[in-house]
Amino acid sequence: MPIKTPRFHSQDKAPHEHDDQHFISQATRNTCAFILAGGRGTRLKQLTDFRTKPAVPFAGKFRIIDFTLSNCVNSGIRKISVATQYKAHSLILHIQRGWSFLDGRFGEFIQLLPAQQQIDETQWYQGTADAVFQNMRFLYRHNPQYVLIVAGDHIYKMDYSHMLADHIARQADMSVACIDVPLAEATEFGVMGIDDDNRVIDFVEKPKNPPSIPGQPDRALASMGIYIFNAPFLLDQLKRDAATPGSSRDFGKDIIPHIVPRHRVYAHRFADSCIGSGQNPYWRDVGTIDAYWEANMEMTKVTPELNLYDSDWPIWTYQEQLPPAKFVFDDDGRRGQAIDSLVSGGCIISGAEVKRSLLFSSVYVHSWASVSDAILLPGVDVGNHAVLRRCVIDKNARIPAGMKIGIDPEEDRRRFYVSPGGIVLVTAEMLGQGAAQG
Repeated sequence: MPIKTPRFHSQDKAPHEHDDQHFISQATRNTCAFILAGGRGTRLKQLTDFRTKPAVPFAGKFRIIDFTLSNCVNSGIRKISVATQYKAHSLILHIQRGWSFLDGRFGEFIQLLPAQQQIDETQWYQGTADAVFQNMRFLYRHNPQYVLIVAGDHIYKMDYSHMLADHIARQADMSVACIDVPLAEATEFGVMGIDDDNRVIDFVEKPKNPPSIPGQPDRALASMGIYIFNAPFLLDQLKRDAATPGSSRDFGKDIIPHIVPRHRVYAHRFADSCIGSGQNPYWRDVGTIDAYWEANMEMTKVTPELNLYDSDWPIWTYQEQLPPAKFVFDDDGRRGQAIDSLVSGGCIISGAEVKRSLLFSSVYVHSWASVSDAILLPGVDVGNHAVLRRCVIDKNARIPAGMKIGIDPEEDRRRFYVSPGGIVLVTAEMLGQGAAQG
């Protein structure tokens, strides 16, 4: 049966626009999303000792995975599977508490798929493709026409339905979301070589000499790890790969290089489906302490590149019931105030000063303390006269009265982790207060 190609209208409403919107909404209903959320994120150091990377808190009240989940729901894709593996307890709790609003009576769901050695009882997930392959029977129970495969550990806002429409219009077997990056930075990505019609003609994983975009010799198209497959085609490729000796069972290393010269693979430009980032499409891999700190600090700007206040594309999350943030005392030298900062519910700033910082829920900053350029995760307690500069304080850590962090790098290195960019990571365990929580 031939695939209907949707029509797009760039100006005022045209006679067929309603039909096209209906067609795309039907396509999203026939799509299952598969979120890969099992990675540890070792470059985040002790921040992922007790939680997987997608469960790491971000931007004052969210978890990293909330952005991918919100993209799915806002795009109309509401059949969602989340594959977990590494230290997934806090991630599972978060999804159970915050994402239970989807209604199974309408074919909507989020199902958690912990690693269960589905295929080989001696093997956990061997790679990204293997994680999908081991769960194919759960996925195909819902008889999808298309499968969206996406990582759960990046920060961005994207309408996947635009990519799906592009995939259908091109009659592609597979589509890959790509971001435009400087050629010098492309060595850290899987890079697409494309023709003038955006068909992928070459794919190289972390190349020393990446191919450039046609007509743009200083730019390259980097894979974002977001894929759309026709469902039967995906199953065939996963079965073939599973039977291939020596395969690492990975989409970037094995699946894509094999199918590019043999099948219809197209690149989808992130700029065509990015939500609300103006001329510079916003996408962040917060995979290091420095990148994590920088991305959070961007949120304190007057007009951040990532708009969290967009009611048309909200970021959903677990909303704990807490009292409003409170600021107390107004004496010289003991004034409770926060400037250019994000302060979440349940926080108390008692006669202390906070600048350019993010305070997650239930943070208590005591009198005469000074906090700037800092990220304080839920439940952090900052003692009297403490000074915090350019640091990340993990969940429930209690900073002793008078302690100075981010002032003396050598002293910080003896007690804590200091990143190459000079950001200090402090956990409760480093302070001798027991193991941290997810």
